[in-house]
Formats: sequence, C-alpha cells, structure tokens
Amino acid sequence: MGRTSTPRILVIGGGYVGMYAALRLQRKLKRHEAEIVVVEPQPYMTYQPFLPEAAAGSISPRHVVVPLRRVLGKCRIIVGEARGVDPDKRVATVATLVTLEEGGNALEIPYDHLVIAPGSVSRTLPVPGLAEFGIGFRTVEEAIGLRNHVLEQLDIASSTRDAEVREAALTFVFVGAGYAGVEALAELENMARYAVRYYHNIATDDLRWVLVEASDRILPEVGEALGRYAMRELRGRNVDIRLETRLDSCEHRIAVLSDGDRLPTRTLVWTAGVKPAPLLADTGLPLTAHGRLRADATLRVEGAERVWAAGDAAAVPDLSVERPGAECAPNAQHALRQARVLADNLIAELRGRPLTDYRHAQAGSVASLGLHEGVAFVRGRALKGYRAWLVHRIYHLSRMPTFNRKARILAEWVLSGLFKREVVSLGSLEHPRAEFELAAGSDRTPDPS
Repeated sequence: MGRTSTPRILVIGGGYVGMYAALRLQRKLKRHEAEIVVVEPQPYMTYQPFLPEAAAGSISPRHVVVPLRRVLGKCRIIVGEARGVDPDKRVATVATLVTLEEGGNALEIPYDHLVIAPGSVSRTLPVPGLAEFGIGFRTVEEAIGLRNHVLEQLDIASSTRDAEVREAALTFVFVGAGYAGVEALAELENMARYAVRYYHNIATDDLRWVLVEASDRILPEVGEALGRYAMRELRGRNVDIRLETRLDSCEHRIAVLSDGDRLPTRTLVWTAGVKPAPLLADTGLPLTAHGRLRADATLRVEGAERVWAAGDAAAVPDLSVERPGAECAPNAQHALRQARVLADNLIAELRGRPLTDYRHAQAGSVASLGLHEGVAFVRGRALKGYRAWLVHRIYHLSRMPTFNRKARILAEWVLSGLFKREVVSLGSLEHPRAEFELAAGSDRTPDPS
C-alpha cells in the first residue's frame, strides 16, 4: 500500500479501543479528510464480558462478536497481524493470510497517524504442563471450546468404569480469581449442575470445582466486602477456593498446588492475568516497566510524533485521583471512554484545534456469579444477588455495540427464561473434517446417494 494525498490513519487492533475509535472517526471525518485503515487478526471484535455467558450457553457465541466490515463500512479492514512499526519512516509491517502461503510477503503500510491498540494477551508463567494441558479464556473460540470440553467430561465420567478417570473428568480447576476466572467458573458450574440431571450416574455432589488464587481475596475490583460475599456464595455451591495458593505443575493431568495438594484433573483453565501484546516491544517506542506504552493525558505516545495509544496497550495518567503517578486501570470501562477521547483528539489535530485531556472516575464494577447471582459496586453503593446480576446484564447490554447485537442478545435472554437450557456438546465443530478424512482414508466404498 503506497502513500496517498489523503492523510492515512492506521489503527492497529480491532478491539474496544480500535473499533470504537475507528467508528467515531468514520462518523465525524469527511472522506477527503482522512483514509482509515484497521488492522486486526480476526475480522470481528469480541465483547469479552459476555464470554462466560456464551460458554454457559446463555448467549449464542456469534452474538458476542461484532463484524468489523459491517460496522466500519467507511474504513478499510485488513485481516492480519502487525509485526512491527517504524515510527521514523511511519510504516507498519503487517502479516496477512497471504503471508503464510509460500512466497507471500508481509504488507508494508505507510501512515500519517498511527493508533496502537492491539490489546493484551494471556500472562502465563513457566508452569510445567501448562502449555500442553491449560485452557485459556480470552476469545470466543476458547469459550466455545471450554463449553464443549466441560460437557464432554460429563460424558466421559458417565461412560467409564475407571474411578481415576472419572475423578479427573469431574474435577475442574480454574487458576486466577479476577473477573474472567470467577465469572467463567460460576457460569460453567451453573451449566454443569443443570446438565447432570440428564445423567443417570452423575450427581451434583460428584462435581468438584476448584478456584486457585495467589492473593488473599477474589474479585479485588469490586472491593473487599463484596469479594467476601462472592466467596461465601461460591463456597455455598461447593466451590473449593484456595487463596494464597499457586499452581506449581499440571503435568500428566495432575494439578500440583503450592499447598501440597495434588488434583487429578482433565480441565485446567488459566485466567491469571494479562500482559501487553508482544508488538509493543518491537515498536521502539517508550515503555513502562510493565511493557505498556507511555502516553500522556491526551493519549499521544510520549516522544513520538503522530502516534496514539489507549486501552491495555497504554499507561495513561489517571487525572481523577490526586495520587502522583497514578495510571488508569487497563479495563473495558476506561478503554471505551479513551477510544472516544482519542478519536476526538486525532480529529482536533487534523483540523488544527486544541486537544483535551482524558479524565474519568471509575463508575463502579459488576460481576456475575451465574444465573440470578452477582455482585456490583455502583457509584458508592454495594449490590448483591439478583439485583447485582440484573445490573450486570443491563450495563453490559448497554455497552454492546450495534442495536442488532443488543436486540439479539435480549431476545436470547427472554427465550432462555421460557425454555430449558441446551446442554449438548458440539466438540466435533473443532475438527470439522475428521469424519470426511476418516471416510476418505478408509477402504470402504462411498455411501450411496
């Protein structure tokens, strides 16, 4: 892609910041003012707060993703991964699907303004066996796979006579007690408890759910009091919560904990935090000790001309608190608002107008603990149980992009209250060609038409 006379805005990342910033830019800019190019490895944006409900079957997985080409109709979408950025030459190197083919070359995209918002990736530790047996929970594919996996474990436990295999199949270990870990465990435990009614030889008490957390509390984002309530609620559902405990190993399908316990398990879900995308280290731009880009309050990267950053990728000063050196937390609440300020400031710079600082005080936190249970801290007020769960759903539904997705999700919630929950595993979706390969590789004659 060569340079054009029209200024080119290159947006790296199609997540919260990337999609919302591009959406605001295409709405406010005229076509002759700028060309907007969005680079994202997937052709959709994933609304991650709804992944636990997608995993539990409360929402169809296709409704928690937003097609970028449909929403960003005035932008050019490139499905690919940014591999490097040269701020001096103002060129980004992007690996596309063609790059993976033999002889394919990486795409070099010149830009006039650069928005860096690649998000974050799972923060893993060198735990033996984690790469082989661990399951992540950051993408819709992982959510679908985990749902199928949990239901398959019930099938395995129901059909085996081996006590050790049965015990491992019915033991589910989650590492990390932040939003992702607690909500995923709570929703899947709720789903599995409902599903066992259809198994003649599995009882609810046979299921073992273990939550491992290195700190001394769960859900630190909602406050200590609500964290204790959430812990009591989960323990009341026979969830084994291990605080100040680490995962030392998970080789040979045995989770070895720092307290000395050994748990045979076929399910180990890793939700122990995130880290900045590896791309940031290859940009040559100034980084903090935690690997995030140093940005000022206007969301420009310090020491770089025409480079902007927000969300998980940027360390943005938190002007809402008086503590020196305070930074905005890398969460969705800040990312959505930073995207708007970033887009407005970029437009202001194009038009020669003054920029504004980003300032936002946390409005609160919400977390689901499964169907009809939750915790919420909204504008200084603590909510528990059904009211908190309802606030959780209303808040995230209001933040879901596009009216189309909002309507579909709301319809699914209404229908789920009228009909029974679907608890079928579609694990074969992960290997769609397996049946054909088996047929094509065998000596049997083709099935008659």
